[in-house]
Amino acid sequence: MKRFTDRVAVVTGAGSGIGRAVAEALAAKGCDLALADIDPEGLERTASAIAALGRRATTHRVDVSNLAQMQAFAAEVEAAHGRVDVLVNNAGVTVAATFEEQSIEDFEWVVSINLWGVVYGCKLFLPLLRAQPEAYVVNLSSMFGLIGMPRQTSYCATKFAVRGFSESLAVELAGTGVRVLSVHPGGIRTNIAKSARYRGANPDQLRAKTVRFFEKLAMPPEAAAARIVGAMERNAERLLITRETYVTDVLKRLAPSVPSRWIAWVHRKVV
Repeated sequence: MKRFTDRVAVVTGAGSGIGRAVAEALAAKGCDLALADIDPEGLERTASAIAALGRRATTHRVDVSNLAQMQAFAAEVEAAHGRVDVLVNNAGVTVAATFEEQSIEDFEWVVSINLWGVVYGCKLFLPLLRAQPEAYVVNLSSMFGLIGMPRQTSYCATKFAVRGFSESLAVELAGTGVRVLSVHPGGIRTNIAKSARYRGANPDQLRAKTVRFFEKLAMPPEAAAARIVGAMERNAERLLITRETYVTDVLKRLAPSVPSRWIAWVHRKVV
């Protein structure tokens, strides 16, 4: 996708983090935005940043795990903007706990947002995307969609699923004007560590340590957003972000046992 001017982008999880940063990056390229999040204050902050860049933004308080709300969201976007050229399925959550510590409700919460939110977004906006000569679907997977991680069984399950779903959808849409990009970030300085559910012994201590780790070492979301928009400009279908993701991807292919030792070291540092 070489031109973004006067096109319309839909971004979920747009109230903060990668979602807000991608929305701002697309606005800087000339896009108008339809912003979705469950946080109305975050949405308004993002919309204000878009307006400061001279572009139009509509805000939509949406729970991406709710089919009826997503159906209404798609209808609202079509009525307000008349078209959709870019869909960024970014909204996501996690539970920091072993599989045994998580409840079924915890697992369902993660799957409903991380996976069904992506499926609903693609299903409901694809007709609008197909109506354009050139369009893009951007689905946020994760480094955790490349390799299994401790205390992240539900998150890894969904991010592996998003990767597979995106790759399959890309094949189905080959030869059309719609491209699909699967994005695999490592540590990005977002609110996901703060908003996560923590289970097991000393959950508050684990939360504090995890948040400090992300705030100190993670990549700023603006840097991740620049890479995502750049990948769209190159018509890419797969994007790895952060050094740890590249290292994990290479080692997973060449020396399968090495990533496990690295993960064990990081796990001890965080927990």
